[in-house]
Amino acid sequence: MEISSRNIEMQESPIRKLAPYADNAKKEGVKVYHLNIGQPDIKTPDSMRKAYTEVPEVIAYGPSNGLLEYREKLAAYYSGIGKGIEPDNVFITTGGSEAIIFTLMSALSTGDEVMIPEPFYTNYNGFAAMAGVSVVPVTTTIEDGFHLPSIEIFEEKLTDKTKAIMFSNPGNPTGAVFSREELEGLVAFAKKHDLYLISDEAYREFTYGERTAVSIMEFEDATFTTLILSGGKSSRFGEDKAFAQIENVSFLQKIVDTAFEMGKIFISVNSLEKKRKCKDHLKRSEIEYI
Repeated sequence: MEISSRNIEMQESPIRKLAPYADNAKKEGVKVYHLNIGQPDIKTPDSMRKAYTEVPEVIAYGPSNGLLEYREKLAAYYSGIGKGIEPDNVFITTGGSEAIIFTLMSALSTGDEVMIPEPFYTNYNGFAAMAGVSVVPVTTTIEDGFHLPSIEIFEEKLTDKTKAIMFSNPGNPTGAVFSREELEGLVAFAKKHDLYLISDEAYREFTYGERTAVSIMEFEDATFTTLILSGGKSSRFGEDKAFAQIENVSFLQKIVDTAFEMGKIFISVNSLEKKRKCKDHLKRSEIEYI
C-alpha cells in the first residue's frame, strides 16, 4: 500500500534529523552542545510551574478558541501594540506550528503560493506542504544583513497564484530585525495586490541595543488584510512546545472563524496565570540571552 504523497512533498526537519547523531555521540561519551533547536535553558518561572499543579479535580475540556478571560487579557495586551483587537479576534492554538498551519489552511487554497523571505524557519516548508501550498522563496543576503530585498524583487516573484507573504520578525534563523520602512513597503505591496500578510512575531521581545521589532499591527493600512501574530511562549518561558499556547490574531474575522472550525477542543486552564506573570520573566530572559 502506498502512503500519502504529502510524505514525499514534506521536507524532513533538519533539526530532528541531527538528533540521532547527537544521541550516538553522547553514548560514546562525547560532550554535545545543542545549537540545533530553540530549547532555552532558562528556568521556567516558579509561578508558572505552580499554576500547572493548581488545577481542578476534574479537568474539563476548554472552549475551542481558548478561555474567554485569557483572550480578553490578550486582546488588551495586543491593543497596546496595534489597534482594535477584540477577544473574538484571538484564537488560542496548541503551539506555534498549529497556529501557522491553521492560518495557511484558512487563508489559502490548494495550489496557492506564499512568498517567504529566505533563509526561513525550515518547518515553514512542511506547514505549507500540509496545507497544499507552494512556497516561493524570496532571497535575502548576508551582505544586506538579511533585510528584506527591494519591492521590485517581490514583484518579480508575483504570479496569479500568489495569495500571501509570510515572514518572521525578528527573523528566524537570521536574527534580522526589519525596519519600519521595510515593513511599510511590504504592507503597501500586499495592499496593492490583495495579499494576506502572515507575520510570525514569536521573538518580538528579543531585540537588543537600539533595535526594536516593529509589529505589523502598528500599520494603519494593514487592517485591510489579515494580520496573524504567532506570539509563541515556548521560547520565552522554557515550556514544552507541545503545551505552548499561541495567540493567533487576525483583523479579518472570517479567518478566525475558519480556524475555529479546524480547532480541536483542548485544555487551557493555566494560561491566564502564565500571562499575568510573564513581563518580569521576559525581561530576565532578555538579559540572560545577551
